[in-house]
Amino acid sequence: MTEDEARAWLAARNVPRETFEKLETYTHLLRREASAQNLISASTLEAIWSRHIVDSAQLLDHADGWNSWIDLGSGAGFPGMVVAMLGQGHVTMVESRAKRVAFLRDVATATAIEDRVTIVAGRVETAPKRRFDVISARAFAPLDKLLGLGLPFSDKATHWVLPKGKSAAEELEATHGSWQGRFELVPSVTDPQAAIIVATGVASRKRR
Repeated sequence: MTEDEARAWLAARNVPRETFEKLETYTHLLRREASAQNLISASTLEAIWSRHIVDSAQLLDHADGWNSWIDLGSGAGFPGMVVAMLGQGHVTMVESRAKRVAFLRDVATATAIEDRVTIVAGRVETAPKRRFDVISARAFAPLDKLLGLGLPFSDKATHWVLPKGKSAAEELEATHGSWQGRFELVPSVTDPQAAIIVATGVASRKRR
């Protein structure tokens, strides 16, 4: 997907002009901060809309009717910040690195979405535990570990939307026998070789 195709993909979903402006502000801040800290791979700076914005936005297609969303290990804000700008519910982002937490707070302020996000500074293991409608995580941890970390924030109705790139099928296979639930591999719109793991009813088969 090219940058023009990414913008067209968003336009086809009737993204309001005001929201496009918020996304533009976000990408500007991201490029500016990239010189101070390694927020995203340098090789993707010229493909932010396709590699990061749309790659995050597509997750909304797999999580209808949500009010609460938690993004684990948010990093530069993908997908949590994009979901907050495009969605209608409240997004909690958990990030342990102080510089990235500061960046996320700056973005929330600059785009006037402070009332729609909560940024938790700290490790996922120490974040306050409560149930969310949706759990996401991008480039954060192997699937088996990720499910374990996310379980305290879920119940059987929680939707998990986990972009896993080209390793999705392999990671899902590696969890066979350890986890139960309804798991589906969904192709990514930004990369035909990548996939998203979408799941509900996730529970551990391991003895506690």
